[in-house]
Amino acid sequence: MKIERRSLMRLEDRVAIVTGSGQGIGRAIALAFAGEGANLVVNSRSEKAYDVLTEVQAMGAEAIAIRADVSSRQKVETMVRETLTRFGRIDILVNNAAIYRHRSLLEMAEEEWDSVLGVNLKGTFNCIKAVLPSMVEQKYGKIINIVSVTGTILGVGNQAHYLASKAGVLGLTKAAAVELGPYGINVNAIAVGGIETPGMEAWKDVLAKAQSWFPLRRAGQPADIAECAVFLASDESSYITGHSLVVDGGWNIV
Repeated sequence: MKIERRSLMRLEDRVAIVTGSGQGIGRAIALAFAGEGANLVVNSRSEKAYDVLTEVQAMGAEAIAIRADVSSRQKVETMVRETLTRFGRIDILVNNAAIYRHRSLLEMAEEEWDSVLGVNLKGTFNCIKAVLPSMVEQKYGKIINIVSVTGTILGVGNQAHYLASKAGVLGLTKAAAVELGPYGINVNAIAVGGIETPGMEAWKDVLAKAQSWFPLRRAGQPADIAECAVFLASDESSYITGHSLVVDGGWNIV
């Protein structure tokens, strides 16, 4: 589906960093932000960032692609410096970068636990810390953390590291909202569930069966999350902070 830039744009001239935006939900958010007039930093650990860069530039957005592993504080700080050099400000940060593995606690190695927590939780902390000086100085900022209904509302097996990381990000969201509110910075989360993404390929059969008992009777699409991210990034949500917006087709209520 082709997304066009709109005449009335809710994020016009805002500067946004979207981590993990080489595919899936992150890509959809980057495209939606571009469609609303934002200037973009597309981030990924892979070359896919450059494919998305081409897409958002074709929509008329000013954008750069930066390959960086968010679990590395040094690489995140470099990404933020490059953003400020190019655009002069950072208005929006979407912490979307995440990894997950299917592994039981009995089989889980310490290294695997560390890698998942390193990207999902420490990576979110690294990015927030790096953008704060700029946001505090301008007395404005929108931070959106992508979490999951698993770990924050629901429990599932064989993903203890992933669930722990997302529960931790939700706690970080609430703490940051309390601390950063006086600086004009909104911090919110989107708790996703049942979304068809490349990362869910291994569980596509399970997801297909689950749709029969989701209240909305369908799996979610990355665009469903992207539209919510636009709302939380816009001034329409100026009086919302510390909130977790659940977008799961009603999965958590059945």
